[in-house]
Amino acid sequence: MHPAFSILFFTTLAGTGQGLLVLMALALLLGVPMAHNFVLLAVGLGEVLLVAGLAASFLHLGHKMRAWRAVLMWRTSWMSREVIVLPAFIGLVALWWLLLRNGNGMVPAWLSVLVLCGALLLWFCTAMIYACIRFIEEWAHPLTIVNFLLIGLSSGLVLGCALATATGQADLLVLAGPWALRVTLAAGFCRALTLRRNAALRHQSSLQSATGIRAERLVQKSMGMSAGAFNTREFFHGASGLLLKNMKWGFVLLAFVLPTLMLIWGLQSQSAWPWLLACLLQAPGVIAERWFFFAQAKHPQNLYYQTVS
Repeated sequence: MHPAFSILFFTTLAGTGQGLLVLMALALLLGVPMAHNFVLLAVGLGEVLLVAGLAASFLHLGHKMRAWRAVLMWRTSWMSREVIVLPAFIGLVALWWLLLRNGNGMVPAWLSVLVLCGALLLWFCTAMIYACIRFIEEWAHPLTIVNFLLIGLSSGLVLGCALATATGQADLLVLAGPWALRVTLAAGFCRALTLRRNAALRHQSSLQSATGIRAERLVQKSMGMSAGAFNTREFFHGASGLLLKNMKWGFVLLAFVLPTLMLIWGLQSQSAWPWLLACLLQAPGVIAERWFFFAQAKHPQNLYYQTVS
């Protein structure tokens, strides 16, 4: 598939914002001592990331004034459900921030629980857009849902820990630091399982099934049209095998391995620099991971359209 940068930024920004808001909701529910200004800063940053993700998603639309129509298929479309849940969640977080501001950091516990449920629902809707597409076998698996949740939660926790160290919130770091490490390890492990599964896939579609030619040996010499079209642009990334390989190892290193080492260092040294470095390293790694997630998916139509003589 062709990785559209608007979708890459939407899923990574929104996912990180959700992870940060989950951390803040849990911290408030557990009564972790935090400065009032820090709570407002963290919740506000989570809201900004959600809104930035929503704005990035608009760049993918051909007719932006018709975006409202995306909600019409909510009964059957996970994308329509996401389009409903995301603005509702943004509104809920805005209300949460206002009550935190006016209530000196105190809000009803049910509102924090509602924020947790909203973040989980949004992750599920976003992941199901891809996991429900059965003919793209790289996506059609429960690990797609797990990876969206764990990677978003990991990036949000790491960002929250970096903010906590930069502002002196030691109590929050004691709570979130070990969990940031555990979730990052879990995210890396589940993503490795996905990479292993996808590498071993034997696709049901073949050149024979795509063309209707039943010869045992069938070699494609040219694509099924004389010039490029929507099919050749939107369903194929156009990158070389070497770039795919480098991107895979790049995101494994930046999104999981190096942040894990930084988090271990931060927990051992009590220094702020490892947490900040972990956040800076993980951000491009998560974007690269999402690029690879789309690029690795093989649309069956590419069996017919992608070879050029």
